[in-house]
Amino acid sequence: MNYRVIEMIQWMKRTVTLSVLLLVTGANVAGQKNQAAPKPVYDDPVYHGAADPVIVYNKKKQRWWMFYTNRRASIADTTVQWVHGTRIGIAQSKDGKTWQYLDTANINYRPDPGYTHWAPDIIEHNGSWHMYLTYVPGTFSGWSHPRIIVHLTSADLMNWKYQSVLKLVNEKVIDASVYKVNDSLWRMWYNNEKDGKSIYYAESKDLYNWQDRGKAIAARGEGPKVFYWESRFFMIIDAWKGMEVFSSPDLLNWTKQASRILEHPGKGKDDQAIGGHCDVVVNGDKAYVYYFTHPGRRKDQPSVKGSFEDKRSVIQVAELKYRNGEVSCDRDEPVIVQLKPLKTKK
Repeated sequence: MNYRVIEMIQWMKRTVTLSVLLLVTGANVAGQKNQAAPKPVYDDPVYHGAADPVIVYNKKKQRWWMFYTNRRASIADTTVQWVHGTRIGIAQSKDGKTWQYLDTANINYRPDPGYTHWAPDIIEHNGSWHMYLTYVPGTFSGWSHPRIIVHLTSADLMNWKYQSVLKLVNEKVIDASVYKVNDSLWRMWYNNEKDGKSIYYAESKDLYNWQDRGKAIAARGEGPKVFYWESRFFMIIDAWKGMEVFSSPDLLNWTKQASRILEHPGKGKDDQAIGGHCDVVVNGDKAYVYYFTHPGRRKDQPSVKGSFEDKRSVIQVAELKYRNGEVSCDRDEPVIVQLKPLKTKK
């Protein structure tokens, strides 16, 4: 056979092989992008007690960072000490679907032995990060102790500098949620535990000085999360029996929808209990709710109270839907999460 013919045949074989490899690689990449998020989407490897997530995009690292209350579910305790003495854990993800433990936030506010950090909310403004963190002055076996909200700032999301203790309605307040109303006004919602666990709010012109404005919603609940989606404002509140959903045209007047979300058990792994204290990530035209569950507190097979299975918690994710004026989510529907990077908001 002519050597030129042989050479042509070999070239054709190489071309076909390369084409097949490219097709397979492309199919694998596409398949990975179309894979549903795992259940649970995150389990803290330190104490297995991840709760109260808040998710932001770290532009410098080009990763999504999840901050969460790192409850100490794996320690031996039958009181509530395990939800005290907690730090704020950090997990990171490229796409919002696959998360890995990163570290504990270095928060420079710890004036008391056995200090407790809970439920941060984090926003960015003019290149600086602002955290509003619930602080409890110790590790306690009961609930009758002060709880305040402190303001911290950071340039890198890892190291946090103390700014102030917020002067709110009293010193029994938790779970801040901050939203930028316009270029000169921010509003914060939080839980006032002394007033039937109702939702109060405060306002600021600079993120440093806050003025309390009183009650926002009389409903009993905690962990408010405020966001804008589908041309309206929403607030989701953890009512301990699923999530209450409120909507508003102006961030002042709130209307509760008839049905709750994340109330009924799912079928996926560790998703058979009610959903708790959430964050909502609006990305493009989609909205994803990241919530935590106590897998051992399912009603059909409850674990022994105070056991590890009773205390442990994980983070789950579901996609929100808006139909006929109502927010819903099917926690059993596969969630194709592929969060796109966000531009810095000033």
